[in-house]
Parts: sequence; structure tokens; C-alpha cells
Amino acid sequence: MTTPRPVNPWPIGIGAFLGCFVTAMIGFVLFAVWHRMELVAPDYYEQEVRYQSQMDRLGRTRALAGQIRVTHDAVRRELIIVLPSDHAPHRPAGHIQLYRPSDVGLDRRVQLDVDARGEQALDATALQPGLWKVRIQWTVQGQDYYSEQQVVVPPRGS
Repeated sequence: MTTPRPVNPWPIGIGAFLGCFVTAMIGFVLFAVWHRMELVAPDYYEQEVRYQSQMDRLGRTRALAGQIRVTHDAVRRELIIVLPSDHAPHRPAGHIQLYRPSDVGLDRRVQLDVDARGEQALDATALQPGLWKVRIQWTVQGQDYYSEQQVVVPPRGS
């Protein structure tokens, strides 16, 4: 009487593993071929030009460090924006954006209109208490500048 030979499971396991591996690779290749992935925006050149312009603005503004201030006057409930005094006689043109990070619905945009000293006061009575980012963009003699500063509007009565 002959005893049955035991079946070695290794060849079956290796074959099953390789079969699963090949199936997974084919699935991945099909997924990669059919999946649309755009790495470049259609207007990437314009975006790069805008980005470079912003970097140029920031570089020019960095040279004016300390001359640009944004403060909140709690007594008069005003935001005081101060640009460099040598820019004021040239009538800078631009805008001020009051950006509220926690609520986009509170954002507002105001035209820049500084006085002879380079200052502009904005009514802050309607501003909600909390953190505001004040973004100022202006042009003087063909040169663009940009500054962003944070200001905290305290609760009324504080």
C-alpha cells in the first residue's frame, strides 16, 4: 500500500501571490491611464507673472519697514493707516482690504485716500470685534507696493 504524497503549499502560495501582484499592477496602470490629473493650470503663465509682481511689490515694501502702520484707535473707533510720508505728496492710488479670516462675509474694500501726511482714518464702528487683516496695495510714481498687517478690534466697551 502506498501512502499519498503530501501536497506542498508553497508553489500554490507563490503562484497566488504573483497572480494577485500582477492583477494589482494592471489595475494601477489602468487607473493611472484613465485618471485625468492636470498639474499645470491653463493660465499658468499669467499666474506666474502675477506672483512675480506680488514678490516685487513685497520687496519694495520691505525697504519701507517701520514706515507703514495700521493701528486701531479704540476711543474714536477708527483704524488709522499711515503710509510713508514721502509717498503722500505723490497722491498714492490704491485700495485697502479689510479681511476677516473667520467670516468672509464681513470683508470690505475701501479706496485709498491719504492726506498730506500720508494718513487715512477709517470708521471702525461697524467692524466686528476680533482679528482683522488689513491689506494695503498702492502705487506711487509707477511703483507698486503691498503691505499686510493684523489688527485686533476689541469688544465695545473695553
